[in-house]
Amino acid sequence: MKEDFFVVLCTASVTESEGIARLLVEEKLAACVNVAKVDSYYRWKGEFCKDGEALLIIKTEGKSNVDRIIERIKEIHSYEVPEIIAVPIVAGYDKYLAWIEESME
Repeated sequence: MKEDFFVVLCTASVTESEGIARLLVEEKLAACVNVAKVDSYYRWKGEFCKDGEALLIIKTEGKSNVDRIIERIKEIHSYEVPEIIAVPIVAGYDKYLAWIEESME
């Protein structure tokens, strides 16, 4: 089993989140994408903002897939500067990690 698994976090509008999730799984860039509704508080162009968004929790393997996910999201995302953050998985259930690897083939 490979050792380089990642969770990529991305926020999107609730309406576009399903399309992004489906595309990443269909193109085998991600094994699984969870979508959770969240409230986001942030500053944008000097203004305080609060929006209902969707948080995409994207599971993948390999730094090259993370790079491809970042590029793909940038191509299709409606935000000027979408949140895309990759976090390495340092430990996990071995059978689940094996499933991620298998799903990416």
